[in-house]
Amino acid sequence: MLGSKTTLQLEKVPTPANIKHMLALIIALSVLIRGVLAWWLELGNDEVYYWTYALYPALSHFDHPPMVGLFIQAFSFDLLWNNEFFLRLSSVILGGVNTFIIYSIGRIVKNPLTGLYAALLYNASVYCFVIAGIFILPDTPQLFFWLLSLYLLIISLPAKPVGKKQGRWLLLAATTIGLAMLSKYTSVFLWLGAGLYILFYNRAWLRRAELYAGVLISLVIFIPVIVWNFQNDFISFTFQSERVGFFGSGLRLDYFFTELFGQIGYNNPVNFVLIVLALIAIVRKQKFLAAPQTRLLLLTSLPLIILFLFFALFRRTLPHWTGPAYLGLIVVAAAWLADIAARRKKRMLWIPRSIIASVGLLLVVLTVGVVEIKTGLLVPTRYDDARTVGSNDVTLDMYGWRQLATKFDSLVQTNVASGYMPADAPMISHRWFPAAHLDYYVAQPLDMPIIAIGPLEDIHKYAWINRERPPLQIDSDAWYITGSRDFTMPGYLFAYFKYIETPDIIPIYKGDKHVENFFVYRLRKLYRQPDDVLGEAGK
Repeated sequence: MLGSKTTLQLEKVPTPANIKHMLALIIALSVLIRGVLAWWLELGNDEVYYWTYALYPALSHFDHPPMVGLFIQAFSFDLLWNNEFFLRLSSVILGGVNTFIIYSIGRIVKNPLTGLYAALLYNASVYCFVIAGIFILPDTPQLFFWLLSLYLLIISLPAKPVGKKQGRWLLLAATTIGLAMLSKYTSVFLWLGAGLYILFYNRAWLRRAELYAGVLISLVIFIPVIVWNFQNDFISFTFQSERVGFFGSGLRLDYFFTELFGQIGYNNPVNFVLIVLALIAIVRKQKFLAAPQTRLLLLTSLPLIILFLFFALFRRTLPHWTGPAYLGLIVVAAAWLADIAARRKKRMLWIPRSIIASVGLLLVVLTVGVVEIKTGLLVPTRYDDARTVGSNDVTLDMYGWRQLATKFDSLVQTNVASGYMPADAPMISHRWFPAAHLDYYVAQPLDMPIIAIGPLEDIHKYAWINRERPPLQIDSDAWYITGSRDFTMPGYLFAYFKYIETPDIIPIYKGDKHVENFFVYRLRKLYRQPDDVLGEAGK
């Protein structure tokens, strides 16, 4: 059975001081590794798009609430230090803070060794260590506030009798849940889990004013999102609800298994097996964790996971949507492993082989991923058509943009010097994810405005950004760039420009390997202003 053997053993039971020293080492190494990668790697599609949240802050946004933009602003000093490291700095720092919080949760629900195991399993998770720990996404603030909320719920809800001290903890939990809801909408499942626990296991809370005040506090914190949606025809709520709707769709087992295996991969297959084994132990009524804590951890975890697996039977979902729900299950698995350690007669388990395997797998995956991003050694590149070069290589989301910026800058300078293109020509893009990359890496350094032209479902926040930028002028020229990984002909722009010239092609290389093409079109003579796809919404 996983977790039943050890690699490292001590003659004596490890003391809390030993455990704290190891915890400090885990946090330091974690922050160091993630910090180096945050500095070294180019921004991904989603990351560079959330940079626009900081560039154009608002009460909320088309895709998500505002917290990720606020974190980027805070840690980059309002974009004063506008580079990859500082845009991601909140993820790097909070990854270390989160490690300490999940350790604290494990220590409270069982003992310090449980906390240590939870800290290790947390850092072995691809979702926790990479997605929310290196990259800057809405999951970064959500994970931080989710863990804080879980800690505060653990020390308040199970208490019997319920006193003033627990009431104050619950009010603090309500505050952090509200802040989590300002990060991602799925954070409302924390209240669902808390409510189910109260209804089934501790109804004394129903007579406490702090419970109702706490719900009100969370709602008040969430008001900016409600106000923004009211001003914009509730467009964000509509967009998100359509992503998880299922009525009228056929059964899609391919979506379901994609979601299931995605959750397994994102949370680390070894972690997932440990969690399943711990849940089986609970079903078999093994007493390795106190019942109140077990119930609360499960109720703040399983509903979100089960619901999105159900949605995946009908609609395409993304595995990271359930990422925070696995935090409570990580603690459960850690407690199960600590219980196995405690039942050893001669020597206390220190680091189970299962945890070492989990951390090792994460390091292997991370190393292979980074090497592939930088070198392209493993994924063969498609060369059948210049317009599809690299279309099979997802690692190019995070590579080639700096190279494109340098080569495009040279092209612009040559064209402007010869009078072939005006110096103030803007750039046009067709969709939010190339638009944001082009905006950050290419247009911004040249002080060149970029306008996204397309339907709202394609351009997202750029529908609002367009209004903040100078409008296109009649008879003006513009640039249009599209890559071979997402090649989109600019033919639709004939509705606005009289002529579209044959493109220049900018090749992108990883070392000597040709991995992608960018097509640079010159758009001539604007004769009609692009439509405002928002109409009256958002004004």
